Amino acid sequence: MAVYIGAFFLLILIGLLAYNHTFIKGQLDVGTAYGARLACSCHYIGGRDIGDCEKDFEPGMEFVGLSVDAERKRVTASVPMIASATAEFREGWGCQLLTDARLADE
Repeated sequence: MAVYIGAFFLLILIGLLAYNHTFIKGQLDVGTAYGARLACSCHYIGGRDIGDCEKDFEPGMEFVGLSVDAERKRVTASVPMIASATAEFREGWGCQLLTDARLADE
């Protein structure tokens, strides 16, 4: 009986996630873009270590991971297999988010 109750609640959870997928994906897209831009500015303008920049994240951004491409002066924030955003430091312009089209061209 306990197995059926557990399976029932699992189905409800899966249904809620499927129903709210668009909202959740949108929130993750915004969160990764914010994280990439913030971490890029923190690292390249503020001169701080990328690990230290994660301290500036808002509560709830624990799943957002950062990676640095020092050669291209880029920071990518991502939630594995769901959302990703990249910001690039440009001298005189600061950090700018890159579009998917720009990343695909390279």
